[in-house]
Amino acid sequence: MTSPRDDEPFLTLHTTVVLLVCLLVGGAAGVLTHLGGIPPALSVLAGLTAAGSALPVARGLIR
Repeated sequence: MTSPRDDEPFLTLHTTVVLLVCLLVGGAAGVLTHLGGIPPALSVLAGLTAAGSALPVARGLIR
C-alpha cells in the first residue's frame, strides 16, 4: 500500500495569481497589437514580451 501524501497544491495561490495576471496582460497586449494591424507572429511576440515584463511587477505588487 502507498502512504498518503501531503495535500500540498501544485502551485501556491500567490504563484497562480501572478501567472494569471501575466497571462491577461500578455493576451491583451497581443490582441491589441494584432488589432492595430501588426502581423500575427509579431503580435504573439509582443504579447510574450508584455507577459514577461509584467512578471516582476506583478510579483512585487501582489503579496
